[in-house]
Amino acid sequence: MVEFHLPPALSELARRFAAEGGVPATPRLASTVVLLREPFEAYLIRRVATMAFAASMYAFPGGGVDPRDAAVHPGWAGPSPQEWAARLGLAESVARSVVCAAVREVFEESGVLLAGPDPATVVGDVSGPDWEEARLALIARELGFAEFLSRSGLVLRTDLLVPWSRWITPEFEPRRFDTYFFVALLPEGQVPRDVGGEADDTVWCAPAAAADGRFTMMPPTRHTLRELAETGGIDGVLAAAPARNPADAIRPTAS
Repeated sequence: MVEFHLPPALSELARRFAAEGGVPATPRLASTVVLLREPFEAYLIRRVATMAFAASMYAFPGGGVDPRDAAVHPGWAGPSPQEWAARLGLAESVARSVVCAAVREVFEESGVLLAGPDPATVVGDVSGPDWEEARLALIARELGFAEFLSRSGLVLRTDLLVPWSRWITPEFEPRRFDTYFFVALLPEGQVPRDVGGEADDTVWCAPAAAADGRFTMMPPTRHTLRELAETGGIDGVLAAAPARNPADAIRPTAS
């Protein structure tokens, strides 16, 4: 069992929930992506103070699944939707939406795109005005991700996503998520940009240093960084991932 120290605000939430016999909210399906680069560093964003969930916390790019993510049927490289379903312990349509949400969210929040013109290629620099226009349209939900990929002639590179873990927000939280964590290496030629309206700071930091308390973050983020640090490096992360079970949800509770 791993124990976490809850911030005072969360401790108070948990106390009130128990005292009042609160009814848990239904978790919303979500995806998050840990971008890694050499030397062994992870990419973190700090969520703005006005966010309803994890305000002012450092986190990985990610967010809730959009209903349209399940309808994404672009060119598909890597494990098939059926294989992803088996790996994640989900129905095929749900697994498709979780994987697509991961790629969409990391593009929306960091400007990194895990897609390419064919199954063996990844796009390079995506900081130009046309890419930025599409990214903003995705955020505003004016453009569907499938439409964006098709219009751009891109193949979804699901083989660049490495499933790592699954966390379900504690029952006492008013906003709950059932989140699948993925790891991805920063594609060559791409640079994360301070693009998201949901973030007011970004940082690359060694996982061990990021997890040592210098950044304010939720327990799943800190725990994931510690797990990554224990592997010793990117090669260690990739070697450890196949033995993990991303379908087995971690369900923190307050004691």
